[in-house]
Amino acid sequence: MQLFLDTANTEHIRHASRLGLISGVTTNPSLVSKEGKVDYKALVKEICTVVGGPVSTEVLSQDAEGMIAEAREIATWAENIAVKIPSTLAGLEATSVLSKEGIKVNMTLCFSLNQAVLAAAAGAAFVSPFVGRLDDIGEDGMQLVVDIVEYLRYYDIPTLVIAASIRNTSHCLSASRAGAHIATVPYKVLLQMIEHPLTDSGVRRFAEDWNKVMGNAGIFS
Repeated sequence: MQLFLDTANTEHIRHASRLGLISGVTTNPSLVSKEGKVDYKALVKEICTVVGGPVSTEVLSQDAEGMIAEAREIATWAENIAVKIPSTLAGLEATSVLSKEGIKVNMTLCFSLNQAVLAAAAGAAFVSPFVGRLDDIGEDGMQLVVDIVEYLRYYDIPTLVIAASIRNTSHCLSASRAGAHIATVPYKVLLQMIEHPLTDSGVRRFAEDWNKVMGNAGIFS
């Protein structure tokens, strides 16, 4: 399972990229707004230079004609752009047109298997079930990931599943067990995945044991 970073913060993206942990980035209007008033196009183009994999960038129009026009423009910003289109009737129409033009679409705000089936039929390159938001209303968000993965595998459909709205490290683990191709995670969750108290205590113990015998001498001293 690949990891994407779910953010528009370029500092966080650069750090995660240096660590060699991420294969792409997902953004949305809410994430961009957290960065203050920015040049949206310049921000997205900068992100696309930091990561080599897909960078999902969302349209704002709610009608098919507007979505198509915005997506065509956004797709010219970089070769690794994937345009995020919402799982609506207008979104499906836009996706059908854009996919035929070779523009990669990430159908976002997916909350049902029906929506995922239609996204795949329309030619979406990615579909993003929102796990955390389903959990928030008492539904099983991860089960939706399982159902979508099973459907796509059974019919050998190339659409990739991005487990989105990841809230914690357990979500990430469950997404990998469910067979999600990608999990897109907040920066905080990515760092939490690295942490373990036994690793920290082990590092301290090794240092303490070395210093008892060798003092401050390094290995190559």
